[in-house]
Amino acid sequence: MATEFISEPISPEPGTADAAAMARGVPGLPAAFTWRDRRYVVQQLLESWKRSEAYNHMPGGERYYRRQYYRVLVDSGDIMTIYAVRHLKSGESNSQRWRLYTVEPGEPDS
Repeated sequence: MATEFISEPISPEPGTADAAAMARGVPGLPAAFTWRDRRYVVQQLLESWKRSEAYNHMPGGERYYRRQYYRVLVDSGDIMTIYAVRHLKSGESNSQRWRLYTVEPGEPDS
């Protein structure tokens, strides 16, 4: 099956964030989160990366570290890409900080 673009908020499970990452200034990957009223447990971190953008969207200006992405295997067998917005824009709710970006469905059981 193909990767599905989602871009919806998720709710990290309180108290499960990676504290060591947070101490380094990186958003702490939650060990579990809820999306569409279903709880998912992160089984394995497959990769992570960050995305930057130009300050005030001006080319050639300073770069601003905007999002931290995590590609993870979850307990459903799916591979999900989630991300954290580093700094919320004015008026954005803290519940918008974490989002599910894509889902790659796991292989169905034979």
